[in-house]
Amino acid sequence: MSKVTKIIGAVLALCWMVSPVMAAGHSKAGWTLSGGESKVAFGSIKKGKIGEIHHFKSLSGKIAADGAVSVEIDLASVHTKIPIRNERMIKWVFDAAKAKAVLSAKVDAKDIAGLKAGETKTVAVNGTLTLNGKAIAIKTTLFVAKFSDHKIMVTTDDMIMLSTAYAGINEGITKLMEVAKLPSIARTSPVTLRLVFTK
Repeated sequence: MSKVTKIIGAVLALCWMVSPVMAAGHSKAGWTLSGGESKVAFGSIKKGKIGEIHHFKSLSGKIAADGAVSVEIDLASVHTKIPIRNERMIKWVFDAAKAKAVLSAKVDAKDIAGLKAGETKTVAVNGTLTLNGKAIAIKTTLFVAKFSDHKIMVTTDDMIMLSTAYAGINEGITKLMEVAKLPSIARTSPVTLRLVFTK
């Protein structure tokens, strides 16, 4: 669960990276995130040995023609396969009053502008993720695949590892441990991202 929060941060970072790639495609109309084809997942480990995978069901975003990127993750859509755990995460980890994570950045489209349909490329990206009111700087590498002039997919090139301390959610994780009577919840989570943009 604590990892879920970390993963959210990672996911947002990934979204940010994907957006630049989309903007790089040679279109002045901009790109729109296809929520049904996109996925942000994160893992968690409790009791030192039980690993679980979670994801967010609602994602939205766009890349403007000028390279301005805005990606939003509805943290209240977290899906852990256990309803009560979803509720606890939203309340204590993601802060119900601010249950949205936003990734914003400005992208230089020149790096991906020449990518042709069927080609792929790895792109180093730096972005900012706003989670629970805290701005988090993120740096990672994304793998971009261009399906056509109207569709691009961006995924993490490697897993992104985020710490709850860095994401500012340690207190929420500790609360989850106390309520669930768990001896431990790992304070670092792996995050993976699949972002599909269309125009």
